[in-house]
Amino acid sequence: MSRFWSPFVKDLVPYVPGEQPKLARLVKLNTNENPYGPSPKALQAMHGELNDNLRLYPDPNSDRLKQAVAEYYGVTPAQVFVGNGSDEVLAHIFHGLFQHARGPLLFPDVSYSFYPVYCGLYGIPFEQVALDEQFQIRVADYNRPNAGVIFPNPNAPTGCLLPLQAIEQLLQANRDSVVVVDEAYIDFGGETAISLVDRYDNLLVTQTLSKSRSLAGLRVGLAVGHPDLIEALERIKNSFNSYPLDRMAIVGAAAAFEDRAYFEATRRKVIDSREALVGQLLAKGFEVLPSAANFIFARHPGQDAAQLAARLREQGVIVRHFKQERIAQFLRITIGTPEMNQALIDALS
Repeated sequence: MSRFWSPFVKDLVPYVPGEQPKLARLVKLNTNENPYGPSPKALQAMHGELNDNLRLYPDPNSDRLKQAVAEYYGVTPAQVFVGNGSDEVLAHIFHGLFQHARGPLLFPDVSYSFYPVYCGLYGIPFEQVALDEQFQIRVADYNRPNAGVIFPNPNAPTGCLLPLQAIEQLLQANRDSVVVVDEAYIDFGGETAISLVDRYDNLLVTQTLSKSRSLAGLRVGLAVGHPDLIEALERIKNSFNSYPLDRMAIVGAAAAFEDRAYFEATRRKVIDSREALVGQLLAKGFEVLPSAANFIFARHPGQDAAQLAARLREQGVIVRHFKQERIAQFLRITIGTPEMNQALIDALS
């Protein structure tokens, strides 16, 4: 610890991202990236920005992207916030909507591991609500005093989906709290809660372009909700970094939303590959949780998960293993191309 640190820094427990290996010829199924490239129209739009205009600052409001998101989801630009990846968007939410709130923030005990990190960073009290024995969210468990609720849908790392009707029940039971639905994986099997934002002024839905739109390297995230909630995020953003998205990110992300045909085609490929891989793993004796994401959560009753992950790595296949006690025997496996998935099956054999 440096003597120059602020006192709170020594107590922070940072988020640990999935490994980005430098080795070649690895089948990388550990970080939920899309195996298919971005929309050609998005690439074309970004190439078009490689000109002398890079000497100029980008649009601080990212109006073109907000308009594209608004048109896609049938909302107004005033209901849309964009930022440098959904992690930055979430950071602004924790800072602007949950910090200094009375009572604990509620989120599942098996969930996105950045949530407790943000709570530590911003000094937010929290309680982790246990999933049921099938690793599902029980809506009734959130019907208690709180300073806010946040959960991924589908959940991560389990992949389990909470139906839209259940989300509405949760919203109705928490009208005095902000409810954040983190939809990083919603396009692979769920129905977005954005359809509810006009009826619930306490709902905020976050998404990312890193997964279903194949732009993890571009770093673009968004939130959709009541204009009052969006204004709070804009105030935080403009007190932190007025230019979170560069020129290429704005036009590339907008074009990705506009290219619906490519999005639907690649999304369907991932879904079909997921169902095929689930069948293959079940045939090998694995237990697989129902997934609506671009990954699956699986365990084998006769194999230790940590040892299995290590042996797969020896075969050139990387999957994600979590040490958290309740899920220590599961592997999270990203859905790759059919060839990548077959490499996993061959390695298991």
